[in-house]
Amino acid sequence: MLSKSQIKLITRLKQKKYRVAEGFFVAEGIKVINELLNSTLKLHHLFTTETFNINKNETLITQAELKKISFLTTPNKALAVFKIPEAVKVDTKGLIVALDDVRDPGNLGTIIRLCDWYGIANLVCSIGTVDCYNPKVIQATMGSITRVNISYLNLSDFLKQNNKTLILGAFMDGENVYKTKLPNSGILVMGNEANGISKTIEEQVTKRIAIPRFGTIQATESLNVATATAILLSEFKRNA
Repeated sequence: MLSKSQIKLITRLKQKKYRVAEGFFVAEGIKVINELLNSTLKLHHLFTTETFNINKNETLITQAELKKISFLTTPNKALAVFKIPEAVKVDTKGLIVALDDVRDPGNLGTIIRLCDWYGIANLVCSIGTVDCYNPKVIQATMGSITRVNISYLNLSDFLKQNNKTLILGAFMDGENVYKTKLPNSGILVMGNEANGISKTIEEQVTKRIAIPRFGTIQATESLNVATATAILLSEFKRNA
């Protein structure tokens, strides 16, 4: 049975300030939770309508109780509270993806999955990028968050510290990515959904690349940032 204090803790974790204060985040659904349980993340408590047989830190609850604490429109059998891990230093070897104020949780979750799929070990996020422990981001990653090192830092300072590394930025007027020789290492910067890469970060980009439009009318303003990231990472790996 759920206690009032447990309900209060879980509902508070929907907000970033409480996730930071408490050091916990929420994951929902059997598949996502199983992925996280099989990682190095530390489980705080599991609330489920079907036992996971983990023998500790597990509470069986009713569907009605799950609905009280779930952040989903349709609760998915289980909700778990995990401890937020300590930050790990960015390994600057290989290709790094950097996000300049990406705000949509679904986009960030998809980009984390893409990094996992394409073997990108490090994802660097500006301070203004949506929190990777946002429940919607966790849901969208489908467990990939356990296999990508995600860092939040001053992106401009990070690029200055790594100015000897090739810094590539995605722009509408960049060099055609399909005709560009892409490196095996460097930093690929992806911009905000509405405004693209900010002026401050743009000044630090050493190579501008673009995904060309092939439509006859060419009226589409831009691609979704997660879609663009998928295309660019595919090209990086194809050229490797």
